[in-house]
Amino acid sequence: MLILLTNDDGVHSEGLLALREIFAKTDDVCVVAPERERTCVGHAITLHKPLRIKKVANNTYASNGSPADCVYLGIRAILKKKPDIIISGINKGPNMGQDVNYSGTVAAAKEGAFLGIPSLAVSICAREKFLFNDAALITQRIIDIVKNKTFIDSTFLNVNIPNISHKKLHGFMVTKLGKRIYNDEVFERVDPRGVTYYWIGGNSEGYEHKLGTDFYAVEKGSVSITPLGLDMTHTGSIKTYKTYFRRSL
Repeated sequence: MLILLTNDDGVHSEGLLALREIFAKTDDVCVVAPERERTCVGHAITLHKPLRIKKVANNTYASNGSPADCVYLGIRAILKKKPDIIISGINKGPNMGQDVNYSGTVAAAKEGAFLGIPSLAVSICAREKFLFNDAALITQRIIDIVKNKTFIDSTFLNVNIPNISHKKLHGFMVTKLGKRIYNDEVFERVDPRGVTYYWIGGNSEGYEHKLGTDFYAVEKGSVSITPLGLDMTHTGSIKTYKTYFRRSL
């Protein structure tokens, strides 16, 4: 099996290297990842500056582009055939709830789905002392399960793994996106030249405790697997909006 690996933490990230090490034992692996951290860039595609690719090791390439760029370049410029599966990660920190809209990790998997390739975004739910090897073993198990299965209606999988030993995990839980409670702030500062600048920050670790969500699964020590789709239409509201716009111009 040919696997394309990428991430948004950069080509030298420990999570990416853990995936490469474990999958290279059994499969053909190609890494195409950003040359530096590109956290929270979302699904950015670079159109207005040149994209460059640098080979940094055997079958390992760094690009100045976004995570989604890396997937596109990997498929269109580096690999001679489409990969069988794309894995984006392992991200340093969770990607649950609304975070998926910001995440470069999730966007890379979404780009893979755009191109018709089964894709996963994998994140480890911690901020420090990451158990990447355990998370890589779980990722390998997930791939063993899905590699001969159909990804329905261009879905892709958003995987969040608790930061505990793989032997202590309580299995898999297929979930829906939960809701994170943000309390972000904007900090205003002044640089040495007297010019005002801003930092976006704050603590966004709160979430709603609801059964069946990605947050619930991780809280219970299970691996959260959330199917995400390319169609962002909110079908449940179409009827209501039709009543708003039923009059002709």
